[in-house]
Amino acid sequence: MKRRFWWLVAGAAAGVLAAEPWPGSSQAGTGPATIRITEREVQVTRIDLGTRGTSPGDTEVVSQRLFNLRVTPKSIGHSELVCTFVDTRRLRVCRGTYVLPRGKIAVGGSLDYRQFYDLAVLGGTGLYDNARGSVTVTRTHRRPARNLVVMRLVG
Repeated sequence: MKRRFWWLVAGAAAGVLAAEPWPGSSQAGTGPATIRITEREVQVTRIDLGTRGTSPGDTEVVSQRLFNLRVTPKSIGHSELVCTFVDTRRLRVCRGTYVLPRGKIAVGGSLDYRQFYDLAVLGGTGLYDNARGSVTVTRTHRRPARNLVVMRLVG
């Protein structure tokens, strides 16, 4: 009788574990989607640490306004990008946040030129909860600096 009881308990526990989603996994709040917006550079701040000129550890902070001109001429949000130089040329490691009307999207990665780069979508909040994918930024105008931003979300 005792042996049968423990087999029933073990079987019930296995059934519960099989029926419940695995606690470490989570589903994205956003399905596959493409977001096309433009950004206008508002401010670029460079913090020169160590030797004069570009050197490892120097920081660049870029603030931008976001627009979807197909919908409204008004700004729909803003973005901030913080980059740290890792060599004396141009390679930098960056983290950023795109603040949109229905949530935020966090991005990160490395880039050589701010005129054209790809970053990984690391996650998000609100509508973009747990988003994944990539963001491609392409410079379209020099002064004032304006970029085309294409976010490819995979879920």
